[in-house]
Parts: sequence; structure tokens; C-alpha cells
Amino acid sequence: MSLGAEKRVLSGMRPTGSLHLGHYHGVLKNWVQLQHEFECFFFVADWHALTTSYEETSIIPTAAFDIVVDWLSVGVNPGEATIFIQSRVPEHAELHLLLSMITPISWLERVPSYKDQQEKLREKDLSTYGFLGYPLLQAADILIYRAGSVPVGEDQVAHIELSREVARRFNFLYGREPGFEEKAEAAAHKMGKRNAKLYFEIRKRYQEEGDPEALQRGRAFLEAQQNISIGDRERLFGYLEGGGKVILPEPRALLTPASKMPGLDGEKMSKSYNNTIGLREAPDSVRTKLRTMPTDPARVRRNDPGDPEKCPVWQLHQIYSGVDVKQWVQEGCRTAGIGCLECKQPVIDAVLKEQEPFRERSQEFLADPDSVRAIIDEGCEKARDVARDTLEDVRQAMGLQYR
Repeated sequence: MSLGAEKRVLSGMRPTGSLHLGHYHGVLKNWVQLQHEFECFFFVADWHALTTSYEETSIIPTAAFDIVVDWLSVGVNPGEATIFIQSRVPEHAELHLLLSMITPISWLERVPSYKDQQEKLREKDLSTYGFLGYPLLQAADILIYRAGSVPVGEDQVAHIELSREVARRFNFLYGREPGFEEKAEAAAHKMGKRNAKLYFEIRKRYQEEGDPEALQRGRAFLEAQQNISIGDRERLFGYLEGGGKVILPEPRALLTPASKMPGLDGEKMSKSYNNTIGLREAPDSVRTKLRTMPTDPARVRRNDPGDPEKCPVWQLHQIYSGVDVKQWVQEGCRTAGIGCLECKQPVIDAVLKEQEPFRERSQEFLADPDSVRAIIDEGCEKARDVARDTLEDVRQAMGLQYR
């Protein structure tokens, strides 16, 4: 992995409209934590929305705005994370084009979600290059920022592996710049006689003895060097590892726990199942949904005993209730000591309490939409500066700079 890449995280969401609590527990809580630990880039994947919804583009601008408001309302901080819109950084598209020249079609066809999505979305015409190529666009999204980590669930690991393979192939084809070894050795001597000697000792231990700790030590050693350029640092890391200059570092999947937030019917919370609670949904609507959600079918009457394990409400208690409330539910349900509406009330209270700050913050942003647009504008400019730097190196490596 490239030096410095370990500190950068990239993640995005398609603009599908306002988010629900499943998104919060599955993704956004993790984003809020990551922004304190890494340099984070979070983007609205509007081009990705076109891969399956190219006939319904009119909703994308509004949905993109809404999704950013949702991010801000749960605590994604533009002072700590870069928030931007994919299509406003056209370098994504150029890198996607350049990578498409070296990526075998078979690599795209074997991505598991390619056939899975075609099966799930039979009503749509997905026989387009955009749909076939979207994993490569996703790879370009990651590689253009030289992100070291990408938070994903288990089902997305194959996409990250494709990004790694594409980066590896690119570096193999274009990382061996003319005179690479000579340039790397010259870069080592720029660190001074003592540091150069230490570098070559570490390199020998890693390459000849296979000592993995030597690679880690070498990475930390090079990171600490202040008197060499970024380009020389990348050459020295590539030389240490035994390859060429690392132009596009290989990202790794940062596995996130699967969302435990169930929908109103006990299944996974999803808009397609019509079982969601919106992130900032009105309190009266939330109360109605929770009060009318199904319970253990054995409890037909108030005095019928039930089994919490067979009740969707119990799954919500697992998320929102403490030990005392859970014990109260277990005993009260099994003995018919409490009714289903009584059982639901602690969940209703907890959900509304969780949502309250989201609603309050979202109202502030909705009352001042220009502030949201300014955050997006600033994020797009910052993201584009980083993307331009990467693309300049890519063009140079491919011999596409004309001066």
C-alpha cells in the first residue's frame, strides 16, 4: 500500500432519497466514528444511480441534496470529512476510461453482483456497458483518491478485490518508469548516508529473508523522512516491496458489521420491503408505524402468552432496550403480564429519542439550503484537487502528457 494511503477512507451512497434508520445503524454511525480517525471522503454516487435508473434521472438532484442533509443531521462533520458529489469531479470519469483500456471484460463479468442484480431487476434493461462497467467505475472512485480503506459489508468485498487487481495491473504496466532502480537508489541517498544504509538493510531483510516486520518498519521509516519528495517516497516504497513505483495503491476492505436494524416486519429494513422508519420521519408517523407493527401471532388476545423470539418487536428491543427492560419484556410476554402495546412503548420512546437530534439538525439545514450547497461546493473543490493530483501521475505514467 502507498505511504499515506492507510490514513484515507472513501465511501459513498447512491442518491435514492431520504435515508432510514437501517442506513444509520448500518453505515452512518460508522462514518461518524471514522471521520475522527481517518481522512474521510464521503460522496453522493449519482453516476452509479444511472447504472440501474438511467430512465429516471429527474429525482437525482433533489435526492442528492436530501442525502447530504441526512448525513449532516446524524453528525457527519464537513470540518472533518470531505462531502462531495461524484459527477462534479469529472476526474472519476477520466480515470474510469483509462482503466477500462487495461481491464479484461472477464474481470467485470465475474463480479458476483453483476448476475445477481440482473436477476433481481429483471424488469429493467441492464444490458448496457454502464451496468457491466459500474464495478470499474467504483474502482476509479476509490483509486482516484488513493484511498487505503473502504468500509463495506461482506457482499461488497468482491468489488474491493477488483479495485486491488486493477491497481496491481496498472502499477505492473506503468509503474516501471525508465531507470526506476537508478532513480530509487538516488532517492535513498537523498536521505543521507546513515538513513540510506538503514533503508537498504531493511530492504534486504524483507526481500531476501521475507521478514514482514521489515516491510512495516520500512513503511514507518519512509513516512518519517522529511527531506524527500512524495514521488521519491513512492519510488522507495515500491523498491522496498520489490515492484515499481506505486502510482495507484491497492485499497483494502474495511469490514463493517452487518446492520442489525430490522424493519417493521422483522425482515431487513429496506425501501423495497416497505418496512422502514425514516431517519427524520415525523413523530406521529413513527408512533403509528410502531404501534401497528405485527407481533407474535400466538398473542391473539391480551391474556394469551407469547414468545418474544417470534415477535419482530423483540428484535427492536435488542437494539434499543437495556437489560432491565428486556427482562421485563421476556417475563411479561411469556406470562401475558403485559400487552403488546405496553411492550412496544419503550421502543417507541427510544426511537423517538434517537431521532430527535436528527430532526432538529435537519430543520436547521433545510431552513438554510445555501449552507448545504456551500458545504457541497467546498467538498467538491477539495475532492477535485486530490483527484487532479492522482490523474496527473496517471497520465504521466501512461505517457499521456503533452508539453
